[in-house]
Amino acid sequence: MTVQIKRVYDEPGPDDGQRILVDRLWPRGISKQKAALDDWMKDVAPTPALRKWFDHRPERWAEFQKRYRDELRDSPALGALRARAGAGTVTLLYGSRNRQYNHAAVLAAVLAEPA
Repeated sequence: MTVQIKRVYDEPGPDDGQRILVDRLWPRGISKQKAALDDWMKDVAPTPALRKWFDHRPERWAEFQKRYRDELRDSPALGALRARAGAGTVTLLYGSRNRQYNHAAVLAAVLAEPA
């Protein structure tokens, strides 16, 4: 299993494998064609309340990771994504400008852990 993360605004690459958007909201200013998605799994994204609370603030990063992992526990959407990732390379796409503090990084770490 190979899980990568990439901004949805970055150019698709030949090593992306399945390109899956993991945001609850469609990213601004990008067409479905340019995004070159294989799937959009919005149910694996943080809840709107958690996303708004976090607001990509570095001082909230540790607590965000804990809360998001709590949301993911027993999530059917996570199970479906884990199955997809087990079939080969998956690139998790996100819209945030922040490449370090974003939910896709947490999601990739969760997928890398034993089920």
